[in-house]
Amino acid sequence: MRGMMPTVFAIPFPAIDPVAISLGPLQIRWYALAYIVGLILAVIWAKHLLKQEALWRPGRPFMSPSQLDDFMVWAMLGVVIGGRTGYVLFYNPGYYLSHPGNILAVWQGGMSFHGGFAGLIAAAWLFCRRHGLSLLRLLDLSAASVPLALFLGRLANFINGELWGRPTDVPWAMIFPRAGPEPRHPSQLYEAGLEGIVLFLVLWWLIVRYRALARPGLVAGVFTSGYALSRIFVEFFREPDRQIGYLAGDWLTMGMVLSLPLLAVGGWLILRALRNPPAGDA
Repeated sequence: MRGMMPTVFAIPFPAIDPVAISLGPLQIRWYALAYIVGLILAVIWAKHLLKQEALWRPGRPFMSPSQLDDFMVWAMLGVVIGGRTGYVLFYNPGYYLSHPGNILAVWQGGMSFHGGFAGLIAAAWLFCRRHGLSLLRLLDLSAASVPLALFLGRLANFINGELWGRPTDVPWAMIFPRAGPEPRHPSQLYEAGLEGIVLFLVLWWLIVRYRALARPGLVAGVFTSGYALSRIFVEFFREPDRQIGYLAGDWLTMGMVLSLPLLAVGGWLILRALRNPPAGDA
């Protein structure tokens, strides 16, 4: 397959400078802006949901907007610490074992969604334990908002020309500057569409049409399983990390393996939520 992919039909990769703003020695990259803007949009959307008391019936919103502001600090720390730890442990342990001083060099890149997801859950558990809040409801609120940040994050991956796809001859294939001369799937855009736009719309439809926020754990379960399915699907088109490669044959990747537990947990949360009647404050 690799030998039958003419580059003449490939779409040129857009020449977008990964540095969005440069002020002397200070450089602000699109990836950093994606994190910042994604967090802001997630907070705005979460506050909008909290204000819609009809979405939480029976019962009422379980936390105040000021508590949500406090939680966002915890969430950001959990995502960054967990995302970096996950990348170090799952994707490049040998390198960081030999270069421990680079573990904290997050500005060099290297974040794992699965690690960040675990970090977010840990932060949510600690925050709820401290403030006496419902963990499932906080996870529901977070899950309804996270796709906005995921969408921008995947677009930033595309702008950086990283996490490219496998070689292909589809008409929309692209030649990424650091990936060699072969045309490849723009897998970052596939993930932006599925993990960001599609998942956000599905969750919003469930919230409005079926009052999913009145069933603690349902939105979190749909998000978790939906992300896992999207990630497993896109992994068939995404080039695996070079230092890991395929775990079996030419199809099984680390992203697939790490997504399987998410799929199981998401399915369990969905079944649990559907078995229980709508609750005021579970």
